[in-house]
Amino acid sequence: MAEALKTVISQSTECPVCLSTFTDPKILSCSHTFCKTCLDNLLGCHGNCQIRCPVCRAVTQVPNQDVGKLQDKSHAAVYCQDCGYYLCTSCLNTHSQWKGFIDHEVIAMSEISSGKVSVRRYRKCRKHPKEDEDYFCSTCRRFTCFRCGVMEHKDEGHQVVEGAAYEDKHVKNIGELKSKVDKQQSCFQKYIDFIDKQTKSVDSAKKQCTSDINKAYDDAVRHLTEKRESLLKEVKETTEGVEKELESMKTTAKKYINQLTTMAEMVTNKIKIPLDMDTLAAHDTLCEELREVIDQKDPDYEQPKKSGRKGKSVRFKRNVGADELGLGKIVNVVERNDALPTNKTFDEKDVSLPTYNIDNVKNVALTAKGSINTMVGTPDGRMAVGCNPGGMNIFSTDGQLQQTVLKNVKISGVGFLSDGRCVVMDTSNNITLYTPEYTQLNVMFKTLSVVEDEDEDSDLTVDTDDLIYVSYWEARKIQVFSTAGGQAVRKIPWNGYGPYQITSYHGSLIISSWAAIRLIDKQGAVQHKLKKPGSFLCAAVSQWDTILIAKVKHGEGLVSIDEYTNELRHIRNLVNDYKIEKPGLYWYYLQQYRSGEIAFCTWDRLYIFR
Repeated sequence: MAEALKTVISQSTECPVCLSTFTDPKILSCSHTFCKTCLDNLLGCHGNCQIRCPVCRAVTQVPNQDVGKLQDKSHAAVYCQDCGYYLCTSCLNTHSQWKGFIDHEVIAMSEISSGKVSVRRYRKCRKHPKEDEDYFCSTCRRFTCFRCGVMEHKDEGHQVVEGAAYEDKHVKNIGELKSKVDKQQSCFQKYIDFIDKQTKSVDSAKKQCTSDINKAYDDAVRHLTEKRESLLKEVKETTEGVEKELESMKTTAKKYINQLTTMAEMVTNKIKIPLDMDTLAAHDTLCEELREVIDQKDPDYEQPKKSGRKGKSVRFKRNVGADELGLGKIVNVVERNDALPTNKTFDEKDVSLPTYNIDNVKNVALTAKGSINTMVGTPDGRMAVGCNPGGMNIFSTDGQLQQTVLKNVKISGVGFLSDGRCVVMDTSNNITLYTPEYTQLNVMFKTLSVVEDEDEDSDLTVDTDDLIYVSYWEARKIQVFSTAGGQAVRKIPWNGYGPYQITSYHGSLIISSWAAIRLIDKQGAVQHKLKKPGSFLCAAVSQWDTILIAKVKHGEGLVSIDEYTNELRHIRNLVNDYKIEKPGLYWYYLQQYRSGEIAFCTWDRLYIFR
């Protein structure tokens, strides 16, 4: 009973941390009680979900890191001056019934709160109630009376000192700790002030940078607007004269037609009138004049052709790279088919050509690895790459995948008609027409069927007259279809070469056959031939109507790109021995973007030379 009472009355209402009367007291699992605010502070200092009791150092788990969920402490009703403890009503009843505590002075909490009674601040030994706890054992960390100190704290290791000396030392230690705390707080406040200073500097830099960017943007927009207006004006001034020349030629031709029509009507009408002497003479005169008009030379096509060539030579050369904001410039590009007759040596001064920097190559990994079947420029100036598993990926000039269409079509060849419609051949040699929005059209083509267990490599191209050319490697022939579908309108024999890849080129066809490039007419006759033994060759038509040829050293993983005339005579080298990631198959395609970038495709990667 004595131990039970001792446990009960030990639960005072004075918080061991803040040394004040409890405010919203909470009990830890070790039965020690503290203010909720003090426990919140302890939990915050440790930064976890448990509290180590400051009195006994036992650990209490805090549910959900919420001190409020700990057990509440009963409120004190009285204070025992002799025991030195606050007691709740239940503890007071037990205290009053114990004979040893009958004469203790018990004060109501209301009298203490009102200030009528002062609380004595001294400690009485529980074993020796008449003895004050004037000593302190630093080993046991508790106050003791003289008798207990001699009897219970006499063993080696116990350090017993006077309570007043301990309290003085304790207060001194607290003062020193407070001084260190103040110093550390000051240190970290300076650190926080430094961080604030850095944050302010960063914010200032951000604002300045934002302002500079906006100013640069506004200046660039203004510059681009002025440059665009200047370029448009230059194009207009350059072409207006040509357009006037052509319009004048057209007006003269129309006047000639009207003259013929009028005189012919006059002569025809005279036949219906009786031919007296005057009318006969007039009729003869009109007929003679009409013969003179008819006998004039046929229209001179060279004159409008010359004017047209002059107007068509106006091209915009876009800046790519460091000076893109300069947009570019207007250049006069000579059309090679007209400007390079067989008896003329090519001179680079005749035409404005770009240069290609191998350090500025965009290397794009293709998702459909090992199944790329074709590559062709789109009507809007992008690049379409078709693959066997299905789908056509469309890339911008900077190598960004912008669109994927026809995902369920196993593509073997692709071409675009002049009205934007798309022609697609699948791996079964079926040809399908699609709208510019890639909606299937109901047009059927009678192509050659794929022979079972035979690898039939086929390709497709479209010419300027919207005729569709389909080449078959195994069948060694080329079929020509109109956009109306049905049977082929004609066939072109292979004449000793295999049409591996086929490209339309101004009334002719460019045939790629492994190590050879042939330029053939539309009857199949070879006009010009280029061979590079030991290399794989593929060709494309440049934006200047010359022929670009990629030469691949497959074993070494090197690609070179050169420019040729319409007679396959070498003009110059554009890319020399660029190292590519060596693919597993001899499968290469070459095209040029409308803006000048050259696209080279392997079975799993797209390289864009800029």
